[in-house]
Amino acid sequence: MNRLFWRFALLVLLAIALGSGVIYVTFSRLFGDPLEHIARDQAAGQIFLLEQYIDQAPADEWLPRLNKVREVSDVTLELQPLAAVLAALPATQRAPLLQGAVVMDVGGKGFYRRVDVTGARYAGSDDDVLHAQKLPIDVGQALRMEAIRFAVIALCLLLPLGWWTRAHGRSLAALSRMADDFGQGDLAARARVRPGSSIAPLAGRINDMAGRIGSLLEARKHLLLSVSHELRTPIARLEFGLELLAARHAEGQPDLQRRVDAMGADIEELKTLVNELLGLMQLDHAQALPRQSFALAPLLHACLAAALPRQVDAGIGADLGELRGDPRLLARAVGNLLGNAAKYAVARVALSAVRDGEVLRIVIDDDGPGIPAGQRERVFAPFYRLEREQDHAAAGHGLGLAIAARAVALHGGAIAIDDSPLGGARFTICIRP
Repeated sequence: MNRLFWRFALLVLLAIALGSGVIYVTFSRLFGDPLEHIARDQAAGQIFLLEQYIDQAPADEWLPRLNKVREVSDVTLELQPLAAVLAALPATQRAPLLQGAVVMDVGGKGFYRRVDVTGARYAGSDDDVLHAQKLPIDVGQALRMEAIRFAVIALCLLLPLGWWTRAHGRSLAALSRMADDFGQGDLAARARVRPGSSIAPLAGRINDMAGRIGSLLEARKHLLLSVSHELRTPIARLEFGLELLAARHAEGQPDLQRRVDAMGADIEELKTLVNELLGLMQLDHAQALPRQSFALAPLLHACLAAALPRQVDAGIGADLGELRGDPRLLARAVGNLLGNAAKYAVARVALSAVRDGEVLRIVIDDDGPGIPAGQRERVFAPFYRLEREQDHAAAGHGLGLAIAARAVALHGGAIAIDDSPLGGARFTICIRP
């Protein structure tokens, strides 16, 4: 059974319970208490005996007939003062009793009825009430029968509902699996739904949409890859041309040499941008990592040694163990975060790593300006840069954090941004090996 069935089942049961309550209240308002009607039906034999045998007796035979019924019946028949009975009855039952009607006592399994309204039976008969007790009244049995009836109705509703939700749930599960697979990069994922399913039209539209999205993503991928590869050739020619220009004409011309050096720096920046674009495209369309086991501590020490011109405060635990994944890719993610910290730090950058049970945490702190809370999610978007002077002054294209986030995600982790104790930003990589 699925959650859809249990939700529908709960709704059906609530609807039956609510409907029963509404019916009870409505019938009570219009026709009186249904429980009283049930008790009256169960006591119908004794009421008939009273009205047709005892009441039909002449005045001088009324008491003898009452005594005769007492002798042969299990029902207790007592005469009680009218005033005492009126004091004990609810206000709604006093008027019917005074008018000579049978008033049911459901809880006491009996009923009350005036002996005589006109005083014609015997002296004082108009001040007496006949109280019948020990009647064969069992309201609980009637309620149990009603409960069984409602249970059968609910079961008859839930059986076809269960069959429908089972088939419906399978179709929804197929859509959910397709959405998960498609979101993880499997552009060929499609929902397999029976043509007769109620959500088959929806599944068809989603499959069509997935096909169009896949085609667009593939077209974008090929376009960017083609453009990036094509850019490498003119960049290489520009590098070669600058080298020739510097060798033949820049010697002894400081101004020309400075110009050549500036153009060389621009070309290096362009090469970096192209390489980062290619790297990001490869990560965006990666469906699986080339996995291997590697030690974490040596990898982090290598990142510290290779990445930064400034000293980094390191606190790398010795018991980090191993991780299964792509060490080159994870090293790039850590290196990008360290490079970002170095760009904005005033004087201090710190890296620490601990293993807390099944969770690996790599923390990078800096004492820079930090990142506003409202923009912490957007900094992982490609080409996004904060609107502040430090970001426009610092070198980069806004791809380093996007590459780091994607690389960590491919290892089953995520990157969180908080305020650092050093005063700047804290980037925390959390991975469950």
